[in-house]
Order: sequence, then structure tokens, then C-alpha cells
Amino acid sequence: MISSKLKSVDFYRKIPRDLTEASLSGAGLSIVAALTMMFLFGMELSSYLAVNTTTSVIVDRSSDGEFLRIDFNISFPALSCEFASVDVSDVLGTNRLNITKTVRKYSIDRNLVPTGSEFHPGPIPTVSKHGDDIEEDHVDGSVSLSSRNFDSYSHQYPVLVVNFYAPWCYWSNRLKPSWEKTAQIIRERYDPEMDGRILLGKVDCTEEIDLCRRHHIQGYPSIRVFRKGSDIKENQGHHDHESYYGERDTESLVAAMETYVANIPKEAHVLALEDKSNKTVDPAKRPAPMTSGCRIEGFVRVKRVPGSVVISARSGSHSFDPSQINVSHYVNQFSFGKKLSPRMFHEFLRLTPYLRGYHDRLAGQSYIVKQGEVNANVTIEHYLQVVKTELVTLRSSKELKVLEEYEYTAHSSLVHSFYVPVVKFHFEPSPMQVLVTEVPRSFSHFITNVCAIIGGVFTVAGILDSIFHNTLRMVKKVELGKNI
Repeated sequence: MISSKLKSVDFYRKIPRDLTEASLSGAGLSIVAALTMMFLFGMELSSYLAVNTTTSVIVDRSSDGEFLRIDFNISFPALSCEFASVDVSDVLGTNRLNITKTVRKYSIDRNLVPTGSEFHPGPIPTVSKHGDDIEEDHVDGSVSLSSRNFDSYSHQYPVLVVNFYAPWCYWSNRLKPSWEKTAQIIRERYDPEMDGRILLGKVDCTEEIDLCRRHHIQGYPSIRVFRKGSDIKENQGHHDHESYYGERDTESLVAAMETYVANIPKEAHVLALEDKSNKTVDPAKRPAPMTSGCRIEGFVRVKRVPGSVVISARSGSHSFDPSQINVSHYVNQFSFGKKLSPRMFHEFLRLTPYLRGYHDRLAGQSYIVKQGEVNANVTIEHYLQVVKTELVTLRSSKELKVLEEYEYTAHSSLVHSFYVPVVKFHFEPSPMQVLVTEVPRSFSHFITNVCAIIGGVFTVAGILDSIFHNTLRMVKKVELGKNI
């Protein structure tokens, strides 16, 4: 009795197999229906696994005390590492000059090929004595050098100290009396003919332009120490010499020269003429740049307000000829925000594939100015509009921050100026941010759609089969009626 009542609510009542009839048309329609189900199921599964995001623009939620990191890697084929300086300033009055703690420099040639290890000149000391306080009548004690006699003098003396100067330079004129007086004192102590261990010379860079360019002189006055044997071209034709950054009064200069001569035997003059002397090493020396180029890389932290990152030739005790400073550069990297790991960067591209390339818009760009009178004194400026992009995922009805990235647009210009050329990266963080939210699809919604696909295709296929079967029966009946 109970079983008969339960059978009455059966939704899927069975038809005896003897009463059913199979057909080729039904088999074909069943195969088509099965293939359709599989295709629609695959489409639904792909849609379920795909990333679904919503994008909105909101006010930047960064805290006031939070700093913004800027990573950069820039190659300058014509700016020496000796004076290259990275400076930061902003509208709030921040002004940091010659940042060295988080910045590294590498000498490169004009083809951007590194010529050695990291350049470690140290910060240029503050020179307090730029010359003798009282100018006295002086006699030229140093030897005037030119491209014709420079090599012969550098091969003749174990130590050749050269003052590369410019007559128009204020610091060169301050140095001149003490330099000539020092040269005279050293000449009396170490006679070039009898002793011959050291000689002081000078080069006028306004007349000997090629010679100064060959030794990568970009600031005046530049004092170089050439030691016998260090000019042998073994390292891709580069020289390994020293730069003097000490005090410039007579007493300090004489003391420095005495230090250079201290470890050289008196017979070194004869050895120098025979080209048998060994290279002497001063443990306190500062290397002179081997090439005229420099690759600057590292990072700085700035406040989230409009500001600038400036790269230029800077020194408090040297002068620069603006027409000889060329800030042409190649940008290998210039990006904002924390550096992403490869895994996080892949996640970033997965969630926001349409943002590819905007996080480092300047990468791979080159800004070249050919040296010449027409292109002299060219400052290159980049204007960057920075927008924060935050990626958020909604899981278990909770908002979970995945990562953040900074995108920017860039506009660059070349400006002629009377001042020393510089490279300026003007950045302006936007007060708004882009919020990209990943919205995962519900599994129950996926199951519901799958059931709808199976049931819908099965039902439509059954309707089509019924229509086709009934149509065939009617045709047969008509044919039988005609025969009768």
C-alpha cells in the first residue's frame, strides 16, 4: 500500500522497453546533443576559471607618512662617473644632493659596455683651501703640456702630476698661484734632470680640447696623477690613473707630491727611461674615470608629492663648461613602487593584462643629443604622471589585498639652456588610484549552469526528435492512403 503511494509521485515513470523503438535519426540526434553538451560544458568551465575583475577609480588611500620608492637604471655615454650626481627635490622643500647610499655607478664606454668594476671614488671632499690666501708673484714652475709632448713626458717620469684647467674658470685661477709655487718647490727638491722622479705639468683645456677629452676631463681644475707603467693599454685601451681631490694650498699640494715620491727609488728615473719600472700603488688613491660614460643604477625614496629626480654633473670646487657636458642617455629602467618578485609580477600581469608596459613606460627609450654648437647646452626633461594601481581579491566574502603597482605616462622634451645641462624626471603622483578587484564566480552558479546546459540540450533534442519522428509517421500514412 505504502509502496504504491510512493510510486504515484515518481517524476520519472518508465516505459517498458518492449514499447520503445530505436531509430537511426534518433541515434544521430543523440550524438549531436552529446557533442553540444560537451562543447557548452567546456565553454562554461572556461568562463568559470577565467579571471573576472571590476575596475574603479577612488581616492588614494596611502598614509601621509608613506614614501614612494623610485628604481632606476640609466646609461650616460658622455657623462663621467667622477662628477655624476643624483639629486632629489619636491614641492615641500626637500632638497637632497649627491645621493650615494643607495646609488651605484659603473664606468661605461660610448657603446654602453662596462669597462670595469663598480666606480668607487667616494664623495668628493669639501675643499676648504682652494689656493694660497695671499697671492704672491710667482714664476711658472710647471711644464705646459700639449698633445704633441704629453705622451713623451708621461713615459719619461715615474710620476707626472697634471693640472687640467680653463683660463675662464674661477677655481682654476684660485689654484694657479699655489700650483706654480708647488711646481717650483718640487722642481728644486727633485731636479728633473738629476733626480727625475716627479714632474708637475699643466694643460689648457680651451686650447687642447682633444687631449682633455682623451683623459675624460669634464670639470675644471682636474688634477690627475699619471704613474709610469699605468698607461700601458692592456684593458681594452683604457688608462688607470688617479685623481687628486685634496686641499689646493701650497703646503697641502707639496705634502701630497712628497707622498707620491716617497716609495720611488732615486734610480727610478733611469728605469723609466728604459721602461722597466713597476707600477706603484697608492693605497689612498682615488681612481680617475677610465671612460667618459657612466651607468647609474639604484633607488631613492621620495614623498608622495610632486617633485623631481635630477642627474647632473655637480661639484662644489670645480667649474663645468656647459657646451662640453652632454647628458644623452638610455633608460634601462625607471619605475615606481616596491620591486615585485617574478611570481608577484606574473600575478600582476594575470590579473591586469591590459596594464602591461605602463609600470615602466620609459624602459628601452633613448634620448641622444649629438655634440656640437647647435646642440650644446641641452637639458632633457621627462614629465611623469604617476597613478597607483591596487589589486584586490574577494575571497570568502572578505577583501584581500594582493599587491600594488604604479603606472605612469611620460612626456619628454629637449630644452636649450645657458646653464650646465641636466636630466630631470618630474613626477606628479595622482590623488586618485585605480582599484582592480578580482570577483571569483560562485561554484553553485557554475553547477546550476551545467545542469541547465544538460537539461536544456536534452529537452531540445527530445523535442526535435519527436517532431522529426511524427513528421515521418505522417508522411508514411499519406503514402499508405494513396496506395489504397
